[in-house]
Amino acid sequence: MQRRTLTVKETADYLGLCEDTIYNMVREKQIPHFRSRRRILFTVEAIDSWIRDQEDKAMRMEAM
Repeated sequence: MQRRTLTVKETADYLGLCEDTIYNMVREKQIPHFRSRRRILFTVEAIDSWIRDQEDKAMRMEAM
């Protein structure tokens, strides 16, 4: 069975960002996440969907 969640470090690596940036985005509720006890976790599906949404927003802004 394959794991479907990512840690903060794995998410940072996946997005090419530093861990501090991910923590800031979580604190400001800018990225989809959930908590399991004290751990912050992400699903690959939610992150991929979030990336597509960010791309769509950027494209709409450029079209203006």
